[in-house]
Amino acid sequence: MQPLSTGDPLRLGPYRLLGVLGAGGMGKVYLGRDAQGRPAALKVLRPELAHDGHMVQRFLREAHAAQAVTGKGVARVLGAQTEGGRQWIASEFLAGPTLDQAVQQYGPLPEAAVRVLGAALAGTLRDIHAAGLVHRDIKPPNIVLTSDGPRVIDFGIARPEHGLTLTSTGQAPATPGYGAPEQVLGRRTGPSGDVFALGAVLAYAAGGRSAFGGAHVAAVQYEVVHGEPELSAVPGPLRALIAHALAKDPAVRPDPASLARSLAPPRRPDLPWKSGPLAADIARREENARHLAEVPGAAPAGLSRRRLLSAVVAGGAVLAAGGGVLWWTLRDEDPAGGPQPWDAELLSTYAPGAPPEPLWSLPGVAHAKAPAPLPVRDLVIVAAPGGVLRAYGVTKGEHRWTSPSAVTTAGALSTTDGSVLTAAPDGTLLALGAADGKPVWSAEGAEAERLLAADDETVYLLTGKGRIRAIELDGRTTRWTVPAPVAADGAVPGAALAGKRLVLHGTDGRVAALETGRGRTVWGPKRQGGRALTPAVGGDTVYLGGDRLVALSAEDGTQKWTQPVTGDDGCGAPAVSGGLLHFADDTDLSTRRTEDGSEAWTLPLDFGSLAKATPVATGHSVWVADGEDGHSGVAAADTRGGSLAWAYNPGTRGDWHLATAGNRVFLLQAGTLTAMPVF
Repeated sequence: MQPLSTGDPLRLGPYRLLGVLGAGGMGKVYLGRDAQGRPAALKVLRPELAHDGHMVQRFLREAHAAQAVTGKGVARVLGAQTEGGRQWIASEFLAGPTLDQAVQQYGPLPEAAVRVLGAALAGTLRDIHAAGLVHRDIKPPNIVLTSDGPRVIDFGIARPEHGLTLTSTGQAPATPGYGAPEQVLGRRTGPSGDVFALGAVLAYAAGGRSAFGGAHVAAVQYEVVHGEPELSAVPGPLRALIAHALAKDPAVRPDPASLARSLAPPRRPDLPWKSGPLAADIARREENARHLAEVPGAAPAGLSRRRLLSAVVAGGAVLAAGGGVLWWTLRDEDPAGGPQPWDAELLSTYAPGAPPEPLWSLPGVAHAKAPAPLPVRDLVIVAAPGGVLRAYGVTKGEHRWTSPSAVTTAGALSTTDGSVLTAAPDGTLLALGAADGKPVWSAEGAEAERLLAADDETVYLLTGKGRIRAIELDGRTTRWTVPAPVAADGAVPGAALAGKRLVLHGTDGRVAALETGRGRTVWGPKRQGGRALTPAVGGDTVYLGGDRLVALSAEDGTQKWTQPVTGDDGCGAPAVSGGLLHFADDTDLSTRRTEDGSEAWTLPLDFGSLAKATPVATGHSVWVADGEDGHSGVAAADTRGGSLAWAYNPGTRGDWHLATAGNRVFLLQAGTLTAMPVF
């Protein structure tokens, strides 16, 4: 990701541009956001090609082809226009690896998963063909695996069903090993050509290698036209089905509907994009994508676009754009997203019941009432004795800096450019540089008592007079101040940002949402029970603990579903990760599905009670703490089966506070900060 430079547009249609995602032979791809805060990838044709009628036609045909397909199995194109001499296409983001990346990293898919994959892709082909199109480039890099299943991208060479395979000089008419024989030979290619490509895709997914090999492109294409597919690595029951799709004669191949029926996917199979290492990878990527969606469309006053973009990069988002444009341009720019330099190695194995040694531990670095540690890039920040914040390196725990005097009980927040927000003893809002802890700006008269949340434009805080105040992130302007719609007696309300809503859970057990632009209460207060539990946000849904587990629309507060809990005093705040909700329910660590609240698994723990704070979910683990003076320690559960991985108990007492970043879990208790490895 690079900042915008001279000559780059600032806005295209409804999209404010934030940075350059990549560049290729035909154009650039920008990251943009519309007025509702929705991210998009915008592909813009290079200026020197804008007067080439053939290139313009090819460029816009990609968008029109994708727009013609209405099925859920394709990445949606959001719009295409010509503006100021620039042709552009806006596409949705898809988080997740492509099929070739998934197979390379995690191995071939199990037979049941291949059947589900094939049936889903056959259904998508049916939708494409129903729109009168032939995709003509079905291959593993053009299939993105999401938590909802496979999606087809890249309509760059799609044609109407009646069109001929016309190519420019020097261009291959088909991807070697996936284009049908008739496409290789330059003949008319109809829907059956896509079926051939799907057969080759399934052979790769099931066996981990292409069905057609060769030392060079010409050799591969010769095998496609004259040879037989190599299917020895494909499970026996699938070979005949795949071989049928790979027939040389287009008339012999099944149509997509027949192929889907023949694949006969089992009911409720164990799908690798739903559970296991691949699912965890997808969940991480989708979570990073959600972080991107939280970045507002314009940099606030005093905050440069370069600093804004650095935050997007730090999020590690891995995204594919509809129409294939983002993957196409970023092939040489680490499309896998890559780990950050400060990330720890994941544990490949662990001994159940035996906690690993901490990566490091620092006694006496935090005061007794310190809130949860705050990870910011390669730092973790704690509220230290003496009314200051201290930052430590996440890798070795070395001290980096100490802040000016601060009301550390007010909490600390990080902004998207990596700055740290806190409050001075007189209520002044302070922004500190993450690199050195020195003040960047301040807002006198903010009356900051507790910091609640921050987006890229605004910090939201609770004043000493029980009001909610929104201050722009240069410290110069107070956008609004309103009475708190929920109680904040003796504790900070649970707070979370959900799009244009600031959702608050008060100490009185009531929940309400404020409009971030003006501070108006848009829904609530409504009774939820519990006490100041932090809401969890997933997409346009808010998940709440309390007397029951409930899912509400962030927009208007309407209930999507509710589920009872077993604890007499309700359940704790949920954590959302990979389509699952993890929360403390009496002495159980409970996991429910986000779509309907149904049970995924429940793990009873030998604790007197569990803390109602939000659990920490990272990798294949979810962490929850003892709620009775902390003497039982912290439990780490394996999310792949709902089993106990280990309990970590240093034998001390005090409330636990947990946070995670960079493949580590940070534990804070009785002034000691400990970094633990994860799996």
